[in-house]
Amino acid sequence: MAKIIGEKKSLWQQVCDEYDSQYPPPLDNAASDTCSVETCVSQYSASKHSPVFHGIMASKVAVDTGLFNDFEPQCSHPALAGYAVAPRPPPQPKSVTPEIIDPHTCSPKEYLENYLFPALLPGMEAMLAQAQRECCLERKRTRFNACDFLTEWLYNKNPRRLEQEPVSFEEIPFVRDWLREHPRPPIPLSLLLSDESAAILIQAGWRGYKVRCYPEVQELRRWQKELREESRDIGQRVQEFWANQESRVGRELEDTSQANRSGVCIRVLSPTPQNTVIL
Repeated sequence: MAKIIGEKKSLWQQVCDEYDSQYPPPLDNAASDTCSVETCVSQYSASKHSPVFHGIMASKVAVDTGLFNDFEPQCSHPALAGYAVAPRPPPQPKSVTPEIIDPHTCSPKEYLENYLFPALLPGMEAMLAQAQRECCLERKRTRFNACDFLTEWLYNKNPRRLEQEPVSFEEIPFVRDWLREHPRPPIPLSLLLSDESAAILIQAGWRGYKVRCYPEVQELRRWQKELREESRDIGQRVQEFWANQESRVGRELEDTSQANRSGVCIRVLSPTPQNTVIL
């Protein structure tokens, strides 16, 4: 800093005074640091400080030896010798009171930004996370229904239902009424099975095929086929058998009635014991 010689100010002093006149005087109280956070030059005075101090916080410290004994010009400026320097803290954000927007009179853009998107965007984020867990990004067809998940998520996250137990998609009242009038087709089993269950079914089918290829199993299967062909009309054969038995018994009864006319007692034996008749 330049010193004043007599009453005449040097050119540097005049420049510094003109610079200081454009800004408010520096604060000397304890609140100066807090107040100066908004700007990096409010405590800086060109007539009192070196330009090196611009934008930093410095405090003079006492040393036991000379100021320049351990000073390294490659790391610092000579004007900072004997000062502790710290970066200025970032400005504190100002608290702004949010403006209350009436949903009935606001514009469509304001309604979307203040009422719809704050509730919809977290639901879509959760939907994408669930879709990734369901491998929707890896397969062409899955059992995951994004609309059903988003409907269930929004219904359970409704501020009016915060103290209620979450319900499944099928238990939502308006969904239950809609599905009652418009039933959905059943989901294919291939979409319901997990990877482990599908692998077990495929492996079981392959092992069964390999077992059926054994010669002993092939012979057994041929015998079962012949047996099925022979017993295919077993019901009809039983009916024909009993029809023949009944017709035979009927003929014997007619012969017996003719023999009774001559006074001879004949005992007729039926194929079934409960139909035995003594004439």
